[in-house]
Amino acid sequence: MANKLEGKKIAILVEEGFEQVELTEPLKALKEAGAEAHIISPNDNNEIKAWNHTEWGDKFKVDKKLNDVKADDYNGLLLPGGVMNPDNLRANKDAVSFVNKFMESGKPVAAICHGPWTLIETGKVKGKKMTSYHTLQTDLKNAGAEWVDQEVVVDQGLVTSRNPDDIPAFNKKMIEEFAEGKHDR
Repeated sequence: MANKLEGKKIAILVEEGFEQVELTEPLKALKEAGAEAHIISPNDNNEIKAWNHTEWGDKFKVDKKLNDVKADDYNGLLLPGGVMNPDNLRANKDAVSFVNKFMESGKPVAAICHGPWTLIETGKVKGKKMTSYHTLQTDLKNAGAEWVDQEVVVDQGLVTSRNPDDIPAFNKKMIEEFAEGKHDR
């Protein structure tokens, strides 16, 4: 996968409480594939704290503040999970607007675990085949998505996975879709 994403810029949108491994492993895969990836947050701090399974994890440097970036500056979007992270993002109108611009443009979006919660707020999951952490299936179905229990699902550039166990398959499909670029939605 080396250099497959050379010249591509990927946005990673997070708030406090993202699942640590759902950021670190995809970020590592993106960098190994040659992408420039930015950790972006609406949070005013220069660092943001991860959640590591059942307790607080490490702190990570925020590369860009959400108010300082535009979706047009990026080729793709990664939405890590964790429960607190997407719950806070979906309540933030600027974060939802940022994610919505990716969905409208057809740029690839990759969301894992609870990450699809933020996608639901865009109103753009209707008719999409998706997966997520099992507790989100009713939310996705109510939003009009076709929820399936598979390690990774791809629907026109939208990549979703269920949990950290799925990260190897998720990373592979995420890199493929980011390399392909825009899709018709």
